Amino acid sequence: MIRRVTSPALFPPPTYSHASVVEAGTKLAFLAGSVPLDADGQLVGEGDPVRQAEQVLVNLKEQLCSVGSDLAHVVATDVYVVSSDTAVMSAVWDVVEASGLSVGPHSSTLIGVACLGYTGQLVEITATAVVPEEARP
Repeated sequence: MIRRVTSPALFPPPTYSHASVVEAGTKLAFLAGSVPLDADGQLVGEGDPVRQAEQVLVNLKEQLCSVGSDLAHVVATDVYVVSSDTAVMSAVWDVVEASGLSVGPHSSTLIGVACLGYTGQLVEITATAVVPEEARP
């Protein structure tokens, strides 16, 4: 159902694939950006991009579960970090790797940005995932 591709003509990526190919007729879920808010709408990890990344991944897992998918079926993400410091961005990526999200590995882009939608928000992740056949009604 999912074929992950790393082109031998390109520099090998450390923990993601260059592309993910999904067969026609497969059900896909396009998830809104997962943000570092708790169930009460409170920001988690103020000033701490690593803690915020952890909360974002907790929320992303919930989003995936709600559509019958999981981290293993994610085919693409965009990881947004409010920073121009590559060390900060790498620390957030380490959280992504530790979550199991990169096991596929999925196709991903890590992006430094000036700001995000919520006051104090430092991390957001959008995702596209396959909904496995067994999860479909």
